[in-house]
Amino acid sequence: MRYADVAATTPISKIGLGTWQFGSREWGYGGDYERRVDAIVRRALEAGITLFDSAEAYAFGRSERLLGAALGDARERAFVATKILPILPVSGVVQQRAIASAARLGVRTIDLYQVHQPNPVVRDGTTMAGMRRLQDVGLVDHVGVSNYSLTRWQDAERALGRPVLSNQVQYSLAHAAPEADLLPYAAARHRLVIAYSPLAQGFLSGRYSAQNPPAGSVRRMNPLFLPANLERAERLLAVLREVADAHGVTPSQAALAYVVHHPNVVAIPGASSAEQVEENAAAADVVLADDEYEALRTAASAFRPLTGVAAVPMLLAGLRR
Repeated sequence: MRYADVAATTPISKIGLGTWQFGSREWGYGGDYERRVDAIVRRALEAGITLFDSAEAYAFGRSERLLGAALGDARERAFVATKILPILPVSGVVQQRAIASAARLGVRTIDLYQVHQPNPVVRDGTTMAGMRRLQDVGLVDHVGVSNYSLTRWQDAERALGRPVLSNQVQYSLAHAAPEADLLPYAAARHRLVIAYSPLAQGFLSGRYSAQNPPAGSVRRMNPLFLPANLERAERLLAVLREVADAHGVTPSQAALAYVVHHPNVVAIPGASSAEQVEENAAAADVVLADDEYEALRTAASAFRPLTGVAAVPMLLAGLRR
């Protein structure tokens, strides 16, 4: 397992574990999924994964509880990240919610406490005042943001008066926009981009087609899985399979290797089983050649999925079926 080159008490693994699925039924993993959580977390630790990402919004706090219980005595070996849902992210609320998250996780210190979304009304001054207080009393080690533009990330850092270690954003071969500005900024300032949905919710696994649609409402509402977009992705998926075959790995592992190829990026794929988390972890050791990376980058740039208003009628039609 490779680790991110940033200062942290616990090394941050290049491949982490996202826990949105913990406690949530909408992923379609089956009613017994919760019983697999302990085995998934244990296998992640055995594979060298240290980064575990949750949020108070995931299953209304149940994800944090399940993660904390699964880590158990191994909490000190983990870099635990969670997020505040910024409905009213003023200083006092930020502090109260951090205390609640720490209790659910069973930790004395939250390694990385992130603002889940930029609030369109409340600016970051009061939010970061609460974060600064949490750092001063030792309840939070590092501060991060999520789904922030570059400008707002920079504004948050100025408001905190200290490094905002990370920005957690959607980043994958199917959504490569962060390469334009966030990745260069992270490299220049020794910060991290944390890639969520690095496999585009399984779109890059090659398992799905118009004849084999995904289960679960989360994926069915993702326009990437429209038949038209699966057809548009054929070239990208073909290149991904070529690179994967050259390394003797799966397309998912090659897609993860692409994302973490950048030195200031870590990825937090979810996992439906202990076997899948082990497969994800192994992707950290796949080193792409320069020409392979460029071939994937070129194919990703050429992928133009239907999104927004154009995709709505087809999504609604799919849900009615």
